[in-house]
Amino acid sequence: MPTRNFAAGEPPEPGLLSPLDYAVTQRDRDTIAMVRDAVKRRDVLLAFQPVVQSTRPDEPAFYEGLIRVLDETGRIIPAKDFIHPLETSELGRQLDCLSLEMGLISLAEDPSLRLSINMSARSIGYAEWMRTLNKGLIVDETAAERLILEITESSAMAIPDLVTGFMQDLQARGVSFALDDFGAGYTSFRYLREFYFDMIKIDGQFIKGIAEDPDNQVLTEALISIARHFDMFTIAEAVENPRDAEFLVHLGVDCMQGYYFGAPTIVPPWKIPAAAMRA
Repeated sequence: MPTRNFAAGEPPEPGLLSPLDYAVTQRDRDTIAMVRDAVKRRDVLLAFQPVVQSTRPDEPAFYEGLIRVLDETGRIIPAKDFIHPLETSELGRQLDCLSLEMGLISLAEDPSLRLSINMSARSIGYAEWMRTLNKGLIVDETAAERLILEITESSAMAIPDLVTGFMQDLQARGVSFALDDFGAGYTSFRYLREFYFDMIKIDGQFIKGIAEDPDNQVLTEALISIARHFDMFTIAEAVENPRDAEFLVHLGVDCMQGYYFGAPTIVPPWKIPAAAMRA
């Protein structure tokens, strides 16, 4: 009886899976097919969420550009609903290219904008991603100093030596780097010392409800202390209410991001007249 090579991506026969595992596998197949079709149509866009200074929460320090895809009905699908099964695939690299391309266009359109864009460390060796970056930095000489690249903790740990060299090269050109989901459980502190990230984004699992959670208060304070030791800027993710925001200011976090300060929106907030936003 022939064996099936699951590691190479060959799908297992339905009979070899539990009903739940089969349902999850089928869902992932459907998700991948939907995203592949959207990429072919270039039905992708960015949603922008503000990152605010703790001392001046009314004024965004920068925005994060979050990738979205449109399904065949035109419904906007957020990254959390499709990114996981694509992380290690060619399709994931294509999404990183499109996200970077759209981010660079936004930077070129508004010289006052500072924007962060997510990428997987696996895109570092992807030729099209590097071509997209270099083209954008040539078109707009100020783009590098206004671009922040966010790399997830998990993907950075997969290829730490490659990430460190890549970061050093681009930091010399003015690009900043943020370590996303800091504290999620992957970081070797030896590598954290060697990475020299400019910013660290503390994972939302430690932030949600922090004002009422002594354990998360201690853990977050420790993460902030680690970041300060390595001279890294701190950003608290998933801030959703004023009590948590106030407590984070008390802890001394540098910036905050979350629904309390603004939900991701496909309409660039910096293009909305101030009077309309107040209304």
